[in-house]
Amino acid sequence: MKFVVVAALCVTLGSCAWRSTALPVFFDVPEFHLTAQDGQPFDSKVLTGKIWVADFIYTTCPGPCPRMTSQMHEVQNATGQLADVKLVSFTVDPARDTPPVLAGYAQAHGATAGRWYFLTGPVPALQTLDRDVFKLGNLDASLQHSTRFVLVDRHSRIRGYYETSEPGAIPKLVDDIHALARERS
Repeated sequence: MKFVVVAALCVTLGSCAWRSTALPVFFDVPEFHLTAQDGQPFDSKVLTGKIWVADFIYTTCPGPCPRMTSQMHEVQNATGQLADVKLVSFTVDPARDTPPVLAGYAQAHGATAGRWYFLTGPVPALQTLDRDVFKLGNLDASLQHSTRFVLVDRHSRIRGYYETSEPGAIPKLVDDIHALARERS
């Protein structure tokens, strides 16, 4: 009986204790300039006012990258109705992941142009993003990299990290994207 009363109150008031709380704010993402898969300069200003998800991969990865790219494709499909959601995959192997290689990879994985960007650039710029901005790791010859996705809000603030090998990480990310889409500030 008590449960019915609590459930009725929750429905009436429109909120319950088990509902998710606001996402934390971790770090700011500064402006950056790289090169997109189409060979054109990429200015991060195109992400201003957008919600976006970042990851670090490389196209010849025999390990987690194919799974991560497939999961990013899931995110692309699950958020298709949200026009201001973008996806950004940074390479950790800029020597091999040239724009034409990234373009082929993007096409092979069903990336929507103008929605999902594959970026390359100078090692120092990618290192700064990987290590200092997103706090994921280091670019080095081993090509070891994080398997986390990073959620960034419309104000270029990191709002979440999602370990792609954990069950439920992608649905949680999609839910959090929708939560950010409902945020007003």
